[in-house]
Amino acid sequence: MDYIFETTMEVRDYECDIEGIVNNANYLHYAEHTRHLFLRSLGVSFAALHEQGYDAVVARMKLDFKTPLRCDDHFVSRLALEKEGIKYVFHQAIYRQSDMSLCFRGDITLVCLYQGQLARTSPYDEAFAKVISREG
Repeated sequence: MDYIFETTMEVRDYECDIEGIVNNANYLHYAEHTRHLFLRSLGVSFAALHEQGYDAVVARMKLDFKTPLRCDDHFVSRLALEKEGIKYVFHQAIYRQSDMSLCFRGDITLVCLYQGQLARTSPYDEAFAKVISREG
């Protein structure tokens, strides 16, 4: 996978369950935060677009949980992006930094709304145009 963005984060103790591993729901938070940081790296504000009536919403997720993260682990969160019609598909992966073991992989599909209606949204199209891996 040719990733176009990455960031590092650290597991916080409250994100772990009784087994001492990251609760699987937290991987979705990590993935979402990575997408927001990616947008910011392109000079786009998710909040500002929302205020203008543009929203990118999750339509589908395919998730694979591999090696668990534990408290205080540092990890690298990466993403790739492609467009399929009006959908954006983020291919995301999380690796434990100490040994680069794959911990999580997800294909997260987003669609865009304008004022609550499904639509092509030029602000997202324009922001992603220079980094989209293929048009479907």
